[in-house]
Amino acid sequence: MNISGKESLYIGLSHCYFLKGKEKLLLSEKLDSLSSLVSLSIKDISETIGRQVRPKKWDKDLLNSLTDSSIKVMNSYDVRMLYFYDSDFPPQLREIPDHPFTVFYRGTLPSQEKPMLAMVGTRQPTGEGIEQALNLGKEAAEKNITVMSGLAFGIDAFSHRGCLEGRGKTVAVLACGPEMIYPRSNKKLAASILESGGCILSEYAPGTEPLSYRFPERNRIISGLSRSVLIVEAPKKSGALITADFALEQGRDVYVCESILQSLQNAGSLSLYEQGAFAIKCIDDILHDWKYPTENNLKKDQQNMLFTNL
Repeated sequence: MNISGKESLYIGLSHCYFLKGKEKLLLSEKLDSLSSLVSLSIKDISETIGRQVRPKKWDKDLLNSLTDSSIKVMNSYDVRMLYFYDSDFPPQLREIPDHPFTVFYRGTLPSQEKPMLAMVGTRQPTGEGIEQALNLGKEAAEKNITVMSGLAFGIDAFSHRGCLEGRGKTVAVLACGPEMIYPRSNKKLAASILESGGCILSEYAPGTEPLSYRFPERNRIISGLSRSVLIVEAPKKSGALITADFALEQGRDVYVCESILQSLQNAGSLSLYEQGAFAIKCIDDILHDWKYPTENNLKKDQQNMLFTNL
């Protein structure tokens, strides 16, 4: 894989975690190479973006090294990169507040013509929650809906697995570099996602470790890529509720599972329901809410046409 000078700049900027996506974008428009970035002082960067930044460390040699390392990993793992202005950059992510500057991915990006549903929840689900995640993931696949989740323990993993059982496409969004599967115990699941034509995606450059603050940041990408978010099962302090908050901020609908609202691990979902989230029994309920064509909807339309013509 040949990386251009401009692409090296994008990778270098992706490692500048003290900058926001819009600030990286501004710098990428004004600079032409990685060397032009590392030639800047922190004062220069602050003046260019219009905000005083104070990174713990501005090590230019380290930035060069991180960029070189990322490029090697990209070649080894067939990781591709999309810059904000690339035609294939997911258009949904251009619209969200604090949009990512770049996206790194392995596998096949989901078709923009197909709707995507995020399915997330607790890392410690009940048996009922596991059953719902598997069944709804499979049902989504059978309805040709791409399932988006975070490859975490629990509901995320079972949502991915359900989708794979239904022979569908699923996308895992990581809080680390796309080559660094986390948790490691889900490596087989990640391999199955790629083998089935799915995708592993991250805004973080290859080599980036899964630090705790990156998981909430990752959640805005899960909701941002999706048309709607289904919270399968979540207690009150679940990270899945952060995804629900991002979804509402981004103008996405939030759904919960009606049949397990009273489960021991579902106080968070129950609270969302009480605040107005739509409780669903099956994927068709979501598709109906989307006004998306389903077999049942088509039959109803045909019946209505028949009665209209009588």
